Amino acid sequence: MSEWDVMRQGDNGDQALVSTYDSRVGALTRVLVMQSGAAHKQSYWVEGPAEPVLTTNRDLYLHLLRLGRRARGDSWSLSAFLRGLRQVGESVQDRGELTLDDVAAMFDAALTVAPPAYDRSWSSADLALPGGTPVDHADWDRVIRSQLADLEDLAARPTGGRGKVEVSRSGGPRATPRRWCNTEVAAYLECAVAGSLGGWDAADGARVALPGGPSASPVRAVTPLSWEGMARLAVCGQLYE
Repeated sequence: MSEWDVMRQGDNGDQALVSTYDSRVGALTRVLVMQSGAAHKQSYWVEGPAEPVLTTNRDLYLHLLRLGRRARGDSWSLSAFLRGLRQVGESVQDRGELTLDDVAAMFDAALTVAPPAYDRSWSSADLALPGGTPVDHADWDRVIRSQLADLEDLAARPTGGRGKVEVSRSGGPRATPRRWCNTEVAAYLECAVAGSLGGWDAADGARVALPGGPSASPVRAVTPLSWEGMARLAVCGQLYE
């Protein structure tokens, strides 16, 4: 069985073993959790086999399906999850692309860190994408903040239901549509992968096949995701059915 070590280097240059994992995603998650939040002088990394463990759309789908069920059991709100995800994303903002292991670790870490408070300035900020489509971490961050601002508006003016809703926005332009289909974590995560990458199977119990349609989507290898791909995950999480 493979193992992955989480290592730390202090400001004096000394290196130390933090912990050992039998899951590469688990080790990457631990690093993201320790790197997020307040700035510090210590650095963290993972030592062990470097090949990604999650390589297909099916791999990521099943991972996020389990994560969503955990979030539901722990009563996480979508706003708290997205605030944690945004904080975790800051520690990888300089990367041009993320492997599926990195993506899974980001989502896992978002359910591990203490989510920061909502910044009320986002409700009135101009969060529109400068180029119209997302290209980098800053654009992905605008997408996440737009969704958070929408969720605040929904909380202030509840619709009384859990189905499709159109947000009555209180502030400036945003990077995402007004329409929402998924406002809880499990549905958001399942639809994020199903809508952008596929990998679902009706036998999983989360998605119903349409009459006469396929009972599963094709399984395919997935290359590392750009920040545009990460933004597509987020928008599909909001809109896909």
